[in-house]
Amino acid sequence: MHIPRIGIGTWAIGGGKWEFGWGPQDDKDSIEAIHAGLVEGVNWIDTAAAYGLGHSETIVGRAIKNLHAPPYGFTKCSLVGTMTATISHNLQAASIRREAEASLKRLGVERIDLYQIHWPDWKGQPEDASPGSIEEAMLR
Repeated sequence: MHIPRIGIGTWAIGGGKWEFGWGPQDDKDSIEAIHAGLVEGVNWIDTAAAYGLGHSETIVGRAIKNLHAPPYGFTKCSLVGTMTATISHNLQAASIRREAEASLKRLGVERIDLYQIHWPDWKGQPEDASPGSIEEAMLR
């Protein structure tokens, strides 16, 4: 696996209807931007379930659907959206499993190439302040 220094980040693609949003985005423009990066040789995309409460992953999924050589997909867990578009933090194994399954579905892929904990020290609290672990979640 060769990962160059430059990739495609998709925080803004999530749009503006959530706690940490960047404002409205045009999905067509977002997909075109992803395609332009891939044409230029970028081979990885970083996204997160929290970005737009799943919207960013959905747009990435639409952009990479049917590509002959899809890029590596990196996403994150532990920041969970609520019905009020705010974000909470959860490192419990069951939550991580649910998040991973939902991310796979939104991205339209069978695997996540790099799965990261998003902000393990949520709001200044140490990682162990949230019960559970990513290791426990990945064991089946």
